[in-house]
Amino acid sequence: MKVILRNPRREVEMAGGRRVKEVLRELDILPETVLVIRGDELITPDQVVRDADTIELRPVMSGGSSPPNGPASRARVE
Repeated sequence: MKVILRNPRREVEMAGGRRVKEVLRELDILPETVLVIRGDELITPDQVVRDADTIELRPVMSGGSSPPNGPASRARVE
């Protein structure tokens, strides 16, 4: 199975026939830190990947909002 990792980009060949969570454990990656994609669909840590599969691991990105007193929340006082 081919595993494509992002950030930094690299490719790794691994044996298939096991669950995604086992692949992540071997790569020392926490399941909640990546999205696992096979083809054009997200797959879960409990799904089995095969030798012929290619999966991509994309890091989860999150962002915040403006602070409560930031420009987005300022009320106009007259």
